[in-house]
Amino acid sequence: MERLIRIVLADDHPVVRIGVRNMLVEKDGFQVVGEAADGDESITQTLELQPDILLLDVQMPRLPGLEAMRAIMNGTATVKILLLTSTITTQQIIEALHIGARGIVLKDALANHLQAAIRTVYSGDYWIGGKRVVNLVSALHDLMQQAAVPQHKTYGLTPRELEVVGSIVEGCSNRDIAKQFNLSEETVKRHLSNIFDKTGVSTRLELALFAIAHQLVQPQ
Repeated sequence: MERLIRIVLADDHPVVRIGVRNMLVEKDGFQVVGEAADGDESITQTLELQPDILLLDVQMPRLPGLEAMRAIMNGTATVKILLLTSTITTQQIIEALHIGARGIVLKDALANHLQAAIRTVYSGDYWIGGKRVVNLVSALHDLMQQAAVPQHKTYGLTPRELEVVGSIVEGCSNRDIAKQFNLSEETVKRHLSNIFDKTGVSTRLELALFAIAHQLVQPQ
């Protein structure tokens, strides 16, 4: 028998929790191991029970869902978080994914999407816009185009560093970037080191996600 997917369910509406619990029966491979009615409880339950999946309502009393998610992501890197919401803006989706959410399920689509979303996220992919997403950077780039958010601050990056960031978002290697801008690979590495210091990230993927979430690159 396959291992059950262990779930903590956090929503302030008891009716929603009952409905979701009824959708997640053990015969289908799910086990609800804990419930929370506010943001603080969701943090406590998740850190204590260490579930595979946290289903987290965006609008929670005492501590909003996104703030609870920040605290949880700082406390454990293992849980995968699916946000439940009645409505969410594209910019909120971008912010949530940047913080660490693995997907978003609209409450009016729970019956159709919840089980598929959980399995998708559990397997390591993302669930955005009612479907499985494998390439998060590409999906965020698409969302950024939809959001049409004004340019934010540049975090002290120089024009050349911003060009390098744009190349990283496009998936270019150091060699590609060096060739594109007629630089040495050592110079590219130096630019990347400066960019990491200024943005506070440590990997190319983190940089790409940071750049998209903070509008450091323009949609193509």
